[in-house]
Amino acid sequence: HVKVKILSSNESYDSVLKSAKTSLISLTVSVTDKLRPNRDTVFFRDGVRRIDFVLSYVDDKDERKQERRKEFEKNLEKAGLELETEDKSDSKDQKTYFLKIHAPWDVLATYADVLNIKVPFKESDFPHSRDAPLNRISHPFRLPDHIMNPQPDYFTYPFDKDKTDFFLIGDKETFFPPSTRNRIVFYILARCPYYSEGRKDKEKTGIKRLFSNGTYTAAFPLHDCRYWKKARNAECESERFNLYSHWARFLCFYKQQPLNLIRKYYGEKIGIYFAWLGFYTEMLFFAAVMGFICFTYGVLSYDDNISSKELCDPAIGGSTVMCPLCDKKCPFWKLNSTCLSSWQSHLFDNEGTVFFAIFMGIWVTLFLEFWKRRQARLEYEWDLVDFEEEQQQLQIRPEFEINCTNRRLNKITKEMEPFLPFHFRCARYCLSGATVLFWVSLIVACIIGVIAYRLAVYAAFASIIKDPMRKIQLVGRFITPQLATSVTASCINFVIIMILNFFYEKVAIWITDLEIPKTHLEYENRLTMKMFLFQFVNYYSSCFYVAFFKGKFVGYPGGYSYMFGKWSKLRNEECDPGGCLIELTTQLLIVMVGKQLWGNIQEALLPLIRNWWSSRKGRHNHDNHYSRWEQDYVLVNFSQLGLFYEYLEMVIQFGFITLFVASFPLAPLLALFNNILEIRVDAWKFTTQFRRPVASKARNIGAWQEILNAVAILSVVTNSFIMAFTSDMIPRLVYLYAYSKKGNMEGYINNSLSVYNISQIPPPNMPEDNWHVNFTTTCRYRDYRYPPGHEREYTHTMQFWHILAAKMAFIIIMEHVVFVVKFFVAWLIPDVPSDVKARIRRERFLIQEYLHEYEVKKLKLQLSASFITERSDMTLTPDKHEMLSECLT
Repeated sequence: HVKVKILSSNESYDSVLKSAKTSLISLTVSVTDKLRPNRDTVFFRDGVRRIDFVLSYVDDKDERKQERRKEFEKNLEKAGLELETEDKSDSKDQKTYFLKIHAPWDVLATYADVLNIKVPFKESDFPHSRDAPLNRISHPFRLPDHIMNPQPDYFTYPFDKDKTDFFLIGDKETFFPPSTRNRIVFYILARCPYYSEGRKDKEKTGIKRLFSNGTYTAAFPLHDCRYWKKARNAECESERFNLYSHWARFLCFYKQQPLNLIRKYYGEKIGIYFAWLGFYTEMLFFAAVMGFICFTYGVLSYDDNISSKELCDPAIGGSTVMCPLCDKKCPFWKLNSTCLSSWQSHLFDNEGTVFFAIFMGIWVTLFLEFWKRRQARLEYEWDLVDFEEEQQQLQIRPEFEINCTNRRLNKITKEMEPFLPFHFRCARYCLSGATVLFWVSLIVACIIGVIAYRLAVYAAFASIIKDPMRKIQLVGRFITPQLATSVTASCINFVIIMILNFFYEKVAIWITDLEIPKTHLEYENRLTMKMFLFQFVNYYSSCFYVAFFKGKFVGYPGGYSYMFGKWSKLRNEECDPGGCLIELTTQLLIVMVGKQLWGNIQEALLPLIRNWWSSRKGRHNHDNHYSRWEQDYVLVNFSQLGLFYEYLEMVIQFGFITLFVASFPLAPLLALFNNILEIRVDAWKFTTQFRRPVASKARNIGAWQEILNAVAILSVVTNSFIMAFTSDMIPRLVYLYAYSKKGNMEGYINNSLSVYNISQIPPPNMPEDNWHVNFTTTCRYRDYRYPPGHEREYTHTMQFWHILAAKMAFIIIMEHVVFVVKFFVAWLIPDVPSDVKARIRRERFLIQEYLHEYEVKKLKLQLSASFITERSDMTLTPDKHEMLSECLT
C-alpha cells in the first residue's frame, strides 16, 4: 500500500522525508520478521497453532526406518493430529529433523472424554479464610498468590464432548493447559500403529517401539520459555521462568513451594513427589529441634558425668589394668586411656536419649498420619479423588508383548492378549530369586570382610599404646584403638557401598526385565522392592553389626570367642568401656553424611560440569536462531524411573534417621539441612537440566508408602534394642537403683568390671610385652562374672541376670508404650480432613444438581424446537399440502 501525502503549509520536506524513512525501516523489519520468524517459540510457523509435542530423528538412509516413519506419521494425521517438519538444514547440527505435533480442539475434546480428564464447570464457593495474625507471621515465607495459585479454584467434572456447553469454556485454544495437551498427545503416540493399512500387526504400535528400533531419537513436550527469561510471545505462560525465579534458586530455600504451579507445569506425579519431600522436610524440623535439645542436654550434663570422671581419674582409671583386647600384639592397658571416648559417648548416651528414642517412635507415626491427611487434601485439590491408576498404569508393556508370543482370551475384554505360560514364569522367578539371594549374600560377604579387617588391624592400632608406666603416645591419648578401627572400617565400608550401588542398580533392572512384568505399574513396584532390598542390606548391614553383634559374643579371658574358630586367631571385637554406642554413632555419621555429600555432588556438580563442557563445544547457544525444540533437545531426558531414584534416596535417609536415631540425635538435623538443599537442587534440575517430562497423574507416592510404614514399625524395635543392648543406660540404672550404696553413680566403673587372674590366661592370649609382671597379678575386663577364688569363679553373677531382665523388660515396655501410642494416634487422626470430606460431598451434590438442571434445560429446548417445527408444518400452503399428500400416496 502506497500512501500519497500532500504537504501542508506547516510541514517541511525534511520532516516528511524523515517520517517516510522511519516507515520504510519499520516495514522492512516487519517483512523480515515474517520471512524469518522468532525460532524461540512454542507455536507452528503460523504463530497460531501450539506445539504440543516434538519428535526428532536422523535420516540415516535406512529404508525400513523411513517406511516406519511414513506410516506412523500418516496414522497420526488420521488420528487428527497436525504435523509440521523442520528440515535438517535448519538445525544446528545439520543432521536432525524435528517433527512438531499440534492437537486441534476436536482431538483434545475426544481424548479428554476418553481419559476422563476433569475440567471446571463452576467456580468454587468455599471460602479460603486465613487467620490474620498467622498471615503476618507467615508473610516472609509466602510467595505471590499468582505463583502459589496460578488458576482459580473450581468445581470439576470429567469432560464430556457432547456437553461442551456445560463446562466453563472460554477460549478453546487455552481451555486445556499445556500439561494436559502433552499428556493427551503422548497417549495417542503410545498407541498409534506404524504398520501399513492392509496389515493388522498389533506389535508394531507406539512411539516406545520406534525408540527401541532407532526410528526416532527423542520425543518430548516443549518448555514454554527459557528459564532465565520470560517468553517474548505474550500468549506463552512463562511458567518455567516463574518456577526458576521463585522455586529453583537456593536463595528461596525458606519460601513455600509453589505446588499448584509445579502440578500445572509438570503434572500430578512430579507434584506429589515435591509435596511429599516438602512435608517430610517440614516434619524433620521438629525432630531436629528435639534431637538438638537432647544433644545440648548431653553437653550441659558433661561435668555431672561421675562415671567418666572415675574412668579418667588417675587414682581409679589410672590404676586399673585392663586385660588385652587381642592376642599377642595387644598389651595390658590402663583404663584411663579411653577417657576421651568416654566423654564423647556421654554426649549421645545419656538420660535424654531414652526420651528421644520414644519421641522418634511417636514422630514417625505423626509424620505418616499427617502425610495421609495432606495427601487426601491434594487428591481433592488436584482432582484425583476418583482417579484410578489402572487407567494409565495398567497398559501392557511393549516388552511383554514382544517376549510373550502365546495368546489367550481375556475374559474381561474378550480379546486375544499375550501371556507368559506358568512354567516359563516359574523358571524366570526362580532365576530372579537366586540372583537376588546371590547379591544379598555378596553384601553380607563384604560386611564379613570389613569385620575381618576390623579384627586384623585392631592389633596394629592397639600396639600403638605402649607401656603407660613410661609414656602414652599422643595418638593413644586422643584416639583409642576402637575409635581408629571404627573410623577406618566405616570409610572402607562406605567405599564398598558406593561400588556395590553401581552394580545393584543394573542388576535390579536386569532381574526385573527378566521377569517380564505385564504392566508399567507392576514393573515399577517390583523394581522398587528389589532396589530397596539391595539398598537396605547394603547401607544398614554394617550399622546392624555394630549395634547388635559387636561386643555381645566376646567371652572372657581364658574363654574368648573367635570369628571363624580359634584357628583364625581373629578374636571377636570388644566394646569400649564407654560402650559401643559411640562406635555406632561414628558408623552412622560417616555412612549417612558421606552418602548425602556424594548424592549432592552427583546431582548438582556433575550437571554443572556437563553444561560447562557443552558450552565449550558450542552445544548451548541461546540466540534467537537456536530454536526452542533444539534448546530442549540437548537437555537430559527425564526417564520413566527418574522419580524412582529420588524417592529411593529419601527413603534410605528416612531409614537412617529412624532405625538408628537413638545412637545419634543429631541425625534429623543433618537430614534437615540436606533436604533443604535437596529440594532446591531437584527443582533446579527439573527446571534447567531436564527436558519437560510428559505430565502424568498419581494420587499417592505408590509402593513407597508401604515401605515407609514397614520402616516405621521396624524403627521401634531397633531403637528399643539399641537402648537396651548397645547403650549403657540400663546397666547404669540397675546399678543406681539396686547396687549403689550412696544413691548415685559413684563406684559404677569398678562395679561394671570383672577381675581375672593373669596367671590363668592361656599362653596364646598373653601379650608379647610382659611389663605387668612387676606391678599386678590381676587384670579387669568388661563383664559381670565372679572373681578368681570364688566357688563359681568366672561365671555370671546375679547382677548380670538382673541387668538382662531389666533389658528385656525395657524392650517390652518401650515397644508396647510406643506401639500403643502409635495406634492410638493413628486412630485419633482421620486420614481425610473433615473439610475435605465436606468439599467432596458438596462437589458431588453440585454435579448432580447442575447436571439435572442442564438436562432439563436441554430437554426443554428440544421440546420447544419440536413444537415450533410442528407449528410451522401446520401453516403450510395448500399447494404444499397437495404435493406432500401426493408423495405420501
